[in-house]
Amino acid sequence: MLSDVDCGALGVVEQHRWDLMKKRKSVCGETYNPDEEDEDTEPRVIHPKTDEQRARLQEACKNILLFKNVDEEQLSQVLDAMFEKTVENGEHVIDQGDDGDNFYVIERGTFDIFVVINNESCLVGSYDNQGSFGELALMYNTPRAATIVATSEGSLWGLDRETFRRIIVKNTAKKRQMYESFIETVPLLKSLDLSERIKVVDVIESRTYQDGERIIAQGDKADCLFIVECGDVRIAMRRKSMVEMEGGEVEITRCGRGQYFGELALVTNKPRAASAYAVGEVKCAVMDVKAFERLLGPCMDIMKRNIAHYEEQLVNLFGTSVDLSEPSP
Repeated sequence: MLSDVDCGALGVVEQHRWDLMKKRKSVCGETYNPDEEDEDTEPRVIHPKTDEQRARLQEACKNILLFKNVDEEQLSQVLDAMFEKTVENGEHVIDQGDDGDNFYVIERGTFDIFVVINNESCLVGSYDNQGSFGELALMYNTPRAATIVATSEGSLWGLDRETFRRIIVKNTAKKRQMYESFIETVPLLKSLDLSERIKVVDVIESRTYQDGERIIAQGDKADCLFIVECGDVRIAMRRKSMVEMEGGEVEITRCGRGQYFGELALVTNKPRAASAYAVGEVKCAVMDVKAFERLLGPCMDIMKRNIAHYEEQLVNLFGTSVDLSEPSP
């Protein structure tokens, strides 16, 4: 997983990518339309693997967000096409400005991220034994936006450009089409420009919950923000004095389509202040904490202003807002 430093690093890399796109409008202005692509006209790439290699590959890829939008058959094709690459300390895996050839998933090893800024190569972040890189050049048809250098011996899994575009880019484009109109209706995100909203769509993951299912639990560590796509979510809180009571929770509010929850703990860096439950079947767009920190800076003032509203609700219900700032037992 990326460190806090890496979140800023990726922000620098992404901004550099957008700058490149502006400079190469004739190439990068092409909008990827998944409906115009020929379906599986190219022969599929297959790199044979032992059972042991397959198991290691599946473990390395299990948390890669780009792979979460593909179905089981497509994921199998992706895993078939991936190849193992060992690297040595000091080896340049990709270099800024080069054309993109492969997407890489880290199995083990440490890697530094360098970006040329004002003609100087600047260290902007690092990877530590997990993560992925190289997708920007393949997704947006731009040169490599950063240089990745191994700082230890390590092992990567690579995916060729053709397979990546046939499966991953096509599914990402379909996801954008599906979420474009929805994201525009979310009040929180109205302050973002088009490029920023596209980035949000690229990092969100859709999750479905059944009636009564607990989505987040009061007192847990915050790991993501939720935006309701459909259904209703009941937000409930317990005070310390209520812990021993049956049920022991008071409903605070309900969230419907386009509304968000779970941001309070991310903004305050405290444990979850309340629990959230599905009312009927619920579908949420979920953004993890790293993407939240990297992409929603422009929305932070809005979320901070909402804290005062939450405190007013707590005063009305409990006579105090102390539960908002104190971790639950």
